[in-house]
Amino acid sequence: MDTHHIRGQLLVAAKHLLDPSFFKTVVLMIEQGDNGAMGVVINRPSDIAVSHALSKHLNVEGMDESVFYGGPVEQGGLIVLHDRGDLAESESVIPGVYVPTRADVFEEVIKAAQEDVDSTTFRVYNGCSGWSPGQLEAELERGDWYATPANSDLVFSDDPYNLWEQMMDRVAANQEQFINQAVKHPELN
Repeated sequence: MDTHHIRGQLLVAAKHLLDPSFFKTVVLMIEQGDNGAMGVVINRPSDIAVSHALSKHLNVEGMDESVFYGGPVEQGGLIVLHDRGDLAESESVIPGVYVPTRADVFEEVIKAAQEDVDSTTFRVYNGCSGWSPGQLEAELERGDWYATPANSDLVFSDDPYNLWEQMMDRVAANQEQFINQAVKHPELN
């Protein structure tokens, strides 16, 4: 797979990937380049509330949303994804999903969510998932991950606990469609 186009894709862990950091995970890829790749696990909510995680930095009482486990890299470092394209200094990962490019925008997202819960969708992640140059390419070639297009409904899913199974069904359907096409049209092989 050409990893120069992996940004904005979901990586779905293959069944044989038993590393506890990535077992049955779905990772939204945020960055990739010559220095490696970075994303966040989007299907592992923790039992830590946003209000608790940010209590020393912001007044966020009552924000009971879960902080998600973003990955094993930079634990303690928080990342926020949000749906507010109107906030300055945020970069689009995919349509409807943005990541701040400055730390103070993180605070703006949280304040916007406090002021109008219905107008701001966000997720806070503890840590991230990172790959050194060539590492992700090797894992993709080995079949450790399936890459599939992301969308904001998947990133902000109301049911993150079942997201891996949902994505594996999608991967299986895509593979079955490919296999059926190859059988129906052998000249395409």
